[in-house]
Amino acid sequence: MNSQISTLHSQFIRVAIVEDHKMIAEGLERLIHDGETILVTGKAYSAAECLKLLESEQPDVLMLDIGLPDVGGINLCGQIKKKYPQLKVLMLTSYSEMTTIRRALDAGADGYVLKNSMQEELIEGIRTVSSGERFLCDEVNMVIQNYESSPLELTRRELELLQLIVEGYTQPQLADKMCLGVQTIRSYRKNLNIKLGAHNTAQLLQNAKAMKLV
Repeated sequence: MNSQISTLHSQFIRVAIVEDHKMIAEGLERLIHDGETILVTGKAYSAAECLKLLESEQPDVLMLDIGLPDVGGINLCGQIKKKYPQLKVLMLTSYSEMTTIRRALDAGADGYVLKNSMQEELIEGIRTVSSGERFLCDEVNMVIQNYESSPLELTRRELELLQLIVEGYTQPQLADKMCLGVQTIRSYRKNLNIKLGAHNTAQLLQNAKAMKLV
């Protein structure tokens, strides 16, 4: 009986889903479990659960959410690829910023799909990475093409501001240091956030380091 189950499973691409929202994980399972080529063999709702799941059995493809509650999905991807280099990791996220895409691919992700992708695109992503090829959904491909055709450029003042932010200066100190008004500093800071795809100081610094700007 066990050999029959093993033979049955070998006919499928075995997929595990790591997603902290249970309803989303179950919805994904219904979308990708096509009954012909893809079999969902497990679900985990945190990084800790994911690592425990992988200790018992590795799937062919791990669909990994970036926004996990305990360890970020990108950091977890790096850990997993070191321990299980043969395991294909397909990042699953709503983040479409270039810096996040680059960090995920640098961490060893085999593919990157957005949560708003159509069912056909999700299934294509699973099949593609399971065959050993990289997969990027259409929207992510477009982000990369747009970035490559118009690379990031920071002005001298923006670079100066970024370096001072790294050094830990407060907004009034930044204005004093750069001999500018606080309102002007806010404007420069807003432009920096937009260009680097950041929403707060921590993300700004993280993205700047990832892009080797500081």
